[in-house]
Formats: sequence, C-alpha cells, structure tokens
Amino acid sequence: MLLAWLPVLLLLCVTGFAEGTTVFDGSCSFENSTCAYKSAYAFLPWIVNTEGHYVSVDTTRGIHGQKAVLLSPDLQPDEWSCLRLVYQITGLEFSPNPSMLNVLVRPEGESFDHPLWSSQEQSDGWLIASVDLRNSTKKYKIILEGILGADEKSSIAIYELKMTTGYCIECDFEENHLCGYMNSWNPNVNWFVGGGNIRNSQAVMPKDHTLGSEFGHYMYVDSVYAKQFQEVAQLVSPLIVTPISGCLSFYYRIHRESSNIFMVYTRDLHGSYEEIWKMNDVRQGEWNLAEVDLNALFPVEIVFEVAFNGIQAGYVAVDDISFSAEYCNEERGAAFNAQEAGCDFENDVCKFHQDDKDGFGWSRVTVKPNIYRVGDHTTGLGYFMLANTRFSSQPGYIGRMFGPSLPGNMQYCLRFFYTLYGFSKMSDSLAVYIFEENEVVQEKIWSVQESPKGVWLQAEININKPMTCKVAFVSWCKSFWDCGLAALDDVTVNIGNCQIADRLPPIPGKCTFEKDACGFQQEWQRRGIWHRIRGATPTSYTGPKGDHTSGVGYYMYIEATNMVFGQKSRLISRPLRAIYGKQCLTFFYHMYGAGTGLLNVYLREEGRRHKESLLWSRRGEQSISWLRAQIEYESERQHQIVFEAIRGVSIRSDIALDDIIFQNKPCGDFDDFGGLQSSGYLEDLNEIDF
Repeated sequence: MLLAWLPVLLLLCVTGFAEGTTVFDGSCSFENSTCAYKSAYAFLPWIVNTEGHYVSVDTTRGIHGQKAVLLSPDLQPDEWSCLRLVYQITGLEFSPNPSMLNVLVRPEGESFDHPLWSSQEQSDGWLIASVDLRNSTKKYKIILEGILGADEKSSIAIYELKMTTGYCIECDFEENHLCGYMNSWNPNVNWFVGGGNIRNSQAVMPKDHTLGSEFGHYMYVDSVYAKQFQEVAQLVSPLIVTPISGCLSFYYRIHRESSNIFMVYTRDLHGSYEEIWKMNDVRQGEWNLAEVDLNALFPVEIVFEVAFNGIQAGYVAVDDISFSAEYCNEERGAAFNAQEAGCDFENDVCKFHQDDKDGFGWSRVTVKPNIYRVGDHTTGLGYFMLANTRFSSQPGYIGRMFGPSLPGNMQYCLRFFYTLYGFSKMSDSLAVYIFEENEVVQEKIWSVQESPKGVWLQAEININKPMTCKVAFVSWCKSFWDCGLAALDDVTVNIGNCQIADRLPPIPGKCTFEKDACGFQQEWQRRGIWHRIRGATPTSYTGPKGDHTSGVGYYMYIEATNMVFGQKSRLISRPLRAIYGKQCLTFFYHMYGAGTGLLNVYLREEGRRHKESLLWSRRGEQSISWLRAQIEYESERQHQIVFEAIRGVSIRSDIALDDIIFQNKPCGDFDDFGGLQSSGYLEDLNEIDF
C-alpha cells in the first residue's frame, strides 16, 4: 500500500541517513529486522518489508482505531540526544480520520508514557521528523505508536530511526538528511546544498566551515535567480518541541558588497515571527560567527531568511549551526520567570498590588465549604481575590489590582478564573487593562459579558506589547444599585500564544475529560453509569453548574434520577504499572444535593480483584463548590483506581468528578478538610473570612 517509488532527493536523503556516523542505541535501519525494537504483543505487529527496508502496519491487518506499538530496548543516554525518524502515512485525501504516528517515552518507574511528537500528515513520499530527548538519570524506552485511520487503504511505515547526541537544531549539513532542515519553496530564490560534488551555482562557492574543504557541505542561497526586489528565501529548522534555553550559534558567509537583509527568526505554530538576530557588520570572503540567545519555551522553528536587493546581490551561505545550554553572554541578566507573574492567592497576593488612589477595592478572602456560595477555584477550600467588598465614597466605584511587570517584545498568554455575584448587568463589571510601566497609558484588552452565575469560568488573553507593561484587573460598580461581587483566582502567565496549548502533547497522567474518558472504563450496573457531560446537570439543586477545568468543559457524573437508593456506579482507571514508592492521586469532586450519598476511592491490585483497599471516602452533601482531594498510596503491583459513587436517598444526589491527576511522587502538604467521612453541613455556611 506504500508507494514503490521515491523522489530522487528523498531517496538520497534516506539512503544516506545511516552512513558516516556512529550508530547509537535506539537507531535502526530495518534492513532485515526491527533491531532491538520489539512489537508489543497486545497490539497489531509491525511487519518488516525486506524489499523496501521499512516496517509498516496497514488496514489489511487491522481496522480503524487499532494500534501497533514498537518498543525500544532500555536506553539511558547521559547527554542530550536527538531521535530522527523517516516515516510515511498514507490514506484517502482529506480523510476526516487519518492514521496517526506517535512517539512517546516510557521512563523507568513511572506509570504513564510521555508524549513527545505526533503526526497525521499524509504524503506520497518519505518525511523526516526530529525529536529532542533530554538527558536522564533514569532508563527509558522509546515507544512508536501507529494508530490506523478510518480509510480502507490506510498505512503507516517507518523507514529508519537514528539516535545521535546533541540538539536536533544542530547541523553541519554533512549528511544527506540535512538534519531535517527544509527549504521553504519560492519560485525564484531557494536554499541549496553547496560543496562536495555539487556544482550547480554560477557563484564561486567558498570552502565549507566544518572541514575547511571544498568537499564539505553547507547551505546557500544565490541572488542570480531573483526576479524582483527583496525576494525572500527561508531555511527552516525542525520544530523545537522540547523547551530549550541557551546560545544559538552559526557561521555565515556572504559574497559581494550589497544591502542584502539576512535575519533569523523564531516562528511558532500559529505562524507568528519574532526576530532574534539581524546581520550588521560582516567580513567579506570569510566565515563569520553569529551568536544569539534563544529561549524556546514553547514549540518554535528557527527560520534563516535572506532578502536580496537584486540579481547581482551575490549569495549567503550558512554552516555549523550549534546550540549550548549556556547563554551567549555570561553577564546576561536573569531571564524573566513567567510563573512569578501569576498567583493562586493561597499564601499571599504574590507580586500583585493595588492603587492607593482608588482605595483597596480587592480583598483576599476564603469561604468555608457550604451549599450557598462557591469557594475558591484552586481547592474549593482556599483563598481568592474578591472586589467591591468595601464601598468607596466615589461615584462609579472602581477597584484596580495590578500584576507584576511584563517585559516588552514578548508573546504572553494570560489565563485566570473569575465568577460574579449580584450584578443586574454583568457587562464590563470586570475588565482587564494593559498599563505601561508608568501606569498611565491604558488599553482595555478584555471585559466580561453576560455569563452564568456561581461558576468559575476561565478567560485567556494573548498579550504582545513592544514596551514593558502591567496587567490590571478592574472591577466597576456602575452605581450603588447595580453593584455586586467580582471574584478572581488562579492567575497564570505563560510565554507564547494561548492557542499553542491546544497543540501541545497532553500532560502524562492528567485527565480533564475534555476530549474523552482518558481510558477510564465502567463496571456496568443496571441503570447506574457515569455520564460525560458539559454544563449543568438536569436536576435542580444538585450537581455542578459547570466543570472545574474551564467552567464550560466536560466532566463525569452520576445522574441520580436514573438510579435507586444504594445503587453503585464504578469508574475504573486503566491498569497502572507497578511502581516502588509513594504515589499521589489528585482529583476534584462535587457533592451537592440534600440527598447526596457516598463517593469512595479504592485501590484494586493485580491478582487481588476481590480484595480492594478503601483509600478515601466522603458521605453526604459537602459543598456547592468543586473540592480538591489528594490521596497518597503505595502499590508494588500493577493496579487500578476505582471511583465508586453510591446514590443517596433522593434524586438530589448527583456526584461529579473532574481533573484527575496521577503522579509518581508523594503528595505535597494539603488538608482536604475533614476526616475519612464528613458532612458538608457546617456552622457559618456563608461566612467570608478576610
């Protein structure tokens, strides 16, 4: 089902992939076997094609959704490494469900695999992907996971795997695969491989920098083919997925005195460019060293871009791209830490402050668990910021709270949770402004519209300003008669575009139920099942009004209307690997309703199915809020976690779960309120503590 031919250029690429360099553990050319890689028995096998020298899986051996899993031997490189793979995915054009190839890492002693790279890109020929692997003190396995698509003629093939030391963006262009660097096609000017036996340019090309020889290789772009002023040629690096920070260096050489523009950018997944280097002074006729600090904290490509001013502008050549984890300038100031720009308000207000001119309109408060007013978003039991709790004598009362300074010329993603009470009209009752450093010039970048009450909703805003700025959260009471409470919690700032998060690999061991049930299965009981829904549950005065993750997403719950008193619904995790030492299970639960029953969490170990261990339990109505629970447990056997909900005495007995996280480490200090079993009926149900 794979195409029998290959374009000449790609054929050169893949046949030279394993030549000339040391073969490291984790590499395989699939000439006659899968080397030390093994197919997982529980899934479809990868088949070796000895004529084409590749492994493949296709729909002649499996059906839509079935997996083929290839496991590497144990690896433990003591240096940063790069895995390059040559692959092909085929199927019908514009298929709604194409096949998928995933690369994951399975660290020793962890229950969950770490996704590194994924592709559903179909092609007529072989493609190259590059994946950075951190140096690790733990052994790990590389996992290649192929998932068949819905087409009748779907296939996934891997031609070669190659492990090398160093970063994937490093390249001396001596091997035919060019380290995964690609020319961005232009009808006129393009990057070509120079040196060696290649003699396809009218320019007198220099010796390369790596070998100092005419037989060495480099990349170059020539103006002789330019048809118009400022024609652009781009050389694009492999996508950097694993975050790196340090010094990017390369050598470049130009021919002829001209006003050509040579720049280096980063380009994110949304196509946004950021300039990081521009050619200034240059020595003619020799290789020049360029160094620039690079902070690739989110997925980006490095783009080498040349713009010619005419056909007589000569050429530009590049060689020996390298990277160091140390910054180029030792005197460079401390890098901006985006985490310090956020706050969950649990211990204090972090680096936030208020404007004395407006009075202190925001207060840090906590609400005890109750059935009338929601608690904080972080745990349901902690602190958050509340505006308009004390009125000012000024008409049109305004409360401003400023965040820390954000350096200019950077892309930020601001996220926060908010909820409102008491406003007859919510529009503009809470807004976010950008203030320059002097806190004078302002721009409104977000404001609340009509939204459901009593639900923590997540807002996200992209910020990119040339000057240093501050974010200000502003709550506005239009009049005494139209004023309520505005609550704010869990403010985070990340570098990069907010939408990039949607394209990042999921966090191992975390389930938000946004896309599916994350492998959780049900033990079917008559009428007693867990439902995955969004929004409020159907029955009034029970269940949440929205999920915990964003306020508008999905969660799991039991519908008490369809059950009888004492009936159980069980939600069971996929098998978790045996791990030595303490493990931490974190989840959010919602138990609101006068007839609420029980929520139990059990440990089910392999070989002991009929002897489950109770880890945690709650009985009765707890709060109108989502509450956080943390359970520390140990198991040296393969095991599963069982969530068991038991219907209470009335239909107001819905129980919900969201944001489940498994971690291979002890839990931090956290008091999830109360003992093994408790009721939510407390004194001072609606008390706000300042």
